[in-house]
Amino acid sequence: MTERMPLGESQPMVIREAQVRATLTMPYAIEALEAAFRDWAHGRATNQPRQRVHTPQGTLHLMGAAWHSKGYIGYKAYFSFPTGTRFHVALASAQTGELLALIEADWLGRIRTGAASGVATKYLAREDAQTVAILGAGEQAATQLQAVCAVRSIQRAFVYSRTAERRTAFAQQMGAQLGIPVQAAESVEEAVAEADVICTITTARDPILTGALLKPGMHINAAGANSLARRELDTFAVGRCDRIAVDDPQQARIEAAELVVPIELRKLSWERVQPLSHIVGGIAACTPVA
Repeated sequence: MTERMPLGESQPMVIREAQVRATLTMPYAIEALEAAFRDWAHGRATNQPRQRVHTPQGTLHLMGAAWHSKGYIGYKAYFSFPTGTRFHVALASAQTGELLALIEADWLGRIRTGAASGVATKYLAREDAQTVAILGAGEQAATQLQAVCAVRSIQRAFVYSRTAERRTAFAQQMGAQLGIPVQAAESVEEAVAEADVICTITTARDPILTGALLKPGMHINAAGANSLARRELDTFAVGRCDRIAVDDPQQARIEAAELVVPIELRKLSWERVQPLSHIVGGIAACTPVA
């Protein structure tokens, strides 16, 4: 039975975490996000970069968007405090403003982050990519591997985390879930040595993936750093990339330290940074690495 909450003249649906997990599969999330990127490229959707409100104890993070062609407008908000992080999405009609749904959004955020890496991998990684390296084994890591496996015929994966117990548990869990060998690596170097696709999904403040570790043909999904205080790739690694695509260049200018630092050092320019939506929407050429 659908749960509803009387709220003024509206009775929005209330969608709980368990319902999101049971309903939203990775293939569907990738399909929906790909469609949203395509519409965004052609003016049929808009996105508001993340904004933050700080207190001495914690932070409110707020992101808004509208999908005009689908008739939806809404926002995602989350509160990060020492006691934990809490996520929700409010979805409304783009025609009337009527509140349609309130959604618990922890899993929704994880699967959306993974799906973005899936879309990027689909359009930019080699068609014959078979090996994935996951750097990080936290709450966001599983959906990164799920997404890459949804768009490429992955045969094996490696995972590295600073915590041995965590990387071992991740390898066992994801190997059983995906039906491929997943090996816990002892170092970043071991994890990426044979990788075709690398996903970084950590909270590292200093780069963990250096340009010296990269080989021609690798594809990187740098998904963990979301503030100027964090970097997962060093300047040499960014400089070695033939193509650089981001969800939103406007947001990247605010919080993508991996790009801001080399641009400040005049090792990169914003003209080289493409919106992923333009690649999906056919505005920018799609040329996967050879």
